[in-house]
Amino acid sequence: MLDELLELILSDSTDQMERSLQHLNKELLSIRAGRASPAMLENVRVEFYGSISPLNQLSTVGATQPDLIVVTPWDKSSISAIEKAIQSANLGLNPSNDGTVIRVPIPPLTEERRVDLCKRVRQIGEQAKVSIRNIRRSAKVELKSTQEDEKLSEDMRYHAEDLLQKETDRYIDMIDGILQKKEADIMEV
Repeated sequence: MLDELLELILSDSTDQMERSLQHLNKELLSIRAGRASPAMLENVRVEFYGSISPLNQLSTVGATQPDLIVVTPWDKSSISAIEKAIQSANLGLNPSNDGTVIRVPIPPLTEERRVDLCKRVRQIGEQAKVSIRNIRRSAKVELKSTQEDEKLSEDMRYHAEDLLQKETDRYIDMIDGILQKKEADIMEV
């Protein structure tokens, strides 16, 4: 049986790992897998009236067709700034506006672009794994100092570290599964 301080450290590290996994999922939403999604423009920042704002705070973003995203600005004077921001976001998209809405056609992915996107997915996944490992490392340090401060047995600390490693392995496996699924989506023609 673990001391409640050690259980608290393990619980906290699991929460942090869960947040890393949620962040990974959010990052992967912005990478397109052949069909239009409003999440593809989620990271676009628009400079308007001297400040930089997320696109979704200046407009409504929707995917009306599998190959088209429609951006409807709330303020029509912001339309050129939004169009410029989408072009400069380095997403490989070419928006066009008709004065009231911006249409962003999603071109079909070439094989080369699919391979590039898979590399990007692996980079994002590796960052998530590093984050999980950093959480484990700091939790191990915390477990050791708690064990010494509270004069707990080493066996209790080793048991807590074993549980921590199992949790780390579980999250790394979840990340691998998410990455495989995303890569399969991207490579699907």
